[in-house]
Amino acid sequence: MKLPKEIRDKKDLVRSAKTRKCSIINCKENAIRSLSENAWKIYIEKAGLKYKENSNHRVYLCKAHYNKSNKFRKAQEKVFQKKGFLDNTLTMKKGKWEL
Repeated sequence: MKLPKEIRDKKDLVRSAKTRKCSIINCKENAIRSLSENAWKIYIEKAGLKYKENSNHRVYLCKAHYNKSNKFRKAQEKVFQKKGFLDNTLTMKKGKWEL
């Protein structure tokens, strides 16, 4: 239930979320991201990081490690980015269309 602006006090409504530590081995920073292990495992390993496995299949990353692994994710997305319509599908060679 959302309280009216006049009544609510932000300090009182802050939920006591459990602070998690970064899943990377030998890192003791607080995590800012909770990511799916299946989706991010590849990017974390390509960044040269080793993480502790979790029974929930989640990876918790601090800001520094998230940025490091996110660089590899962005680079990978650029490689497999979908080209515009009809780009690289047809080429014309000496008056003939080739697929």
